Amino acid sequence: MGGRLNPLVALREARRDTSTETTFMTLEELQNLYHQPFFDLITQGREAYLEHWSNNEVQLCTLLSIKTGGCSEDCGYCAQSARYTTGVKAGRLMETEEVLAVAKRARENGSTRFCMGAAWKGVRDGDPRFEQVLGTIREVSKLGMEVCVTLGQLSLPEAQKLKDAGVTAYNHNIDTSPEYYSKVVTTHTFQDRLNTISAVQQAGMDVCCGGIIGMGETEEDRLRMLEVLTQMDPAPESVPINCLMAMPGTPMEEQPPVDVFQLVRLVAVTRIALPKAKVRLSAGRTRLSREAQALCFFAGANSIFYGDKLLTAANPGVDQDRALLEELDLVPQEPRASCLPGAVSC
Repeated sequence: MGGRLNPLVALREARRDTSTETTFMTLEELQNLYHQPFFDLITQGREAYLEHWSNNEVQLCTLLSIKTGGCSEDCGYCAQSARYTTGVKAGRLMETEEVLAVAKRARENGSTRFCMGAAWKGVRDGDPRFEQVLGTIREVSKLGMEVCVTLGQLSLPEAQKLKDAGVTAYNHNIDTSPEYYSKVVTTHTFQDRLNTISAVQQAGMDVCCGGIIGMGETEEDRLRMLEVLTQMDPAPESVPINCLMAMPGTPMEEQPPVDVFQLVRLVAVTRIALPKAKVRLSAGRTRLSREAQALCFFAGANSIFYGDKLLTAANPGVDQDRALLEELDLVPQEPRASCLPGAVSC
């Protein structure tokens, strides 16, 4: 057998005697996993998936921009920043009835999580727009889907109100490593991101937190980002992995597409490092072949954004995704029992 050490087995053995489960991994451990021979790594990712998940299920999520464009932040990847000329115009906040119509269609198409995003710096208690969003959340939460929002920065009072309104998960990506973050955005800090995540955790919502690859960062930056995710307590419930969609007019418009095998490696390491998290293939799937997506699912991905648009970027159509899942014998994940109509809470 050549005596090669399986890093996944070594990690299990090192933690066998601990009294409580931990997800913390060091950068060195993550590097050892990542730089294995490719097929060894994705096989271990599959093993980690099979140990914690069953039935070849994939969670289907729909993402809707409820307030598009005009954002004051300078995130270098984002076409919604008011600082760049991208052709994305600032829009109004959608009314509850408009959002409900989209949410109902998403449910009919098989989505079990409905995500709402707003392009602004953050929310503050007492702001009329925040109150409007809370009202929308209350109505969407009655549809029997998990409710996720991404509204930028918030503190504990806002987080608690979101939880009380029916939000099950708050998305707030850390995007990249702490070391590379200032090259991506300067109008807020990496610590600002962590502060919002802390408020979400204190309020009792699930944390949906991942990043974007292909912004000019190194592979080590990606693993440092993952190291930070493993340090969160509790661990993220879901980890979106976005491939940069280089949008015209943004500072990152010339960045080349992400190498597919680097993406698959990162998916596998994420699955091993955070075995109980949903690992979501997010932005950039339009640039992935069916075969590349199949490799990602084998390596441990078990969630996708479903629908033909992600905020301002294109996404594979519903029919395309249904055909791919059927070809791979993958089935949509059922919604949480606690989110079904009639349940006390979701």
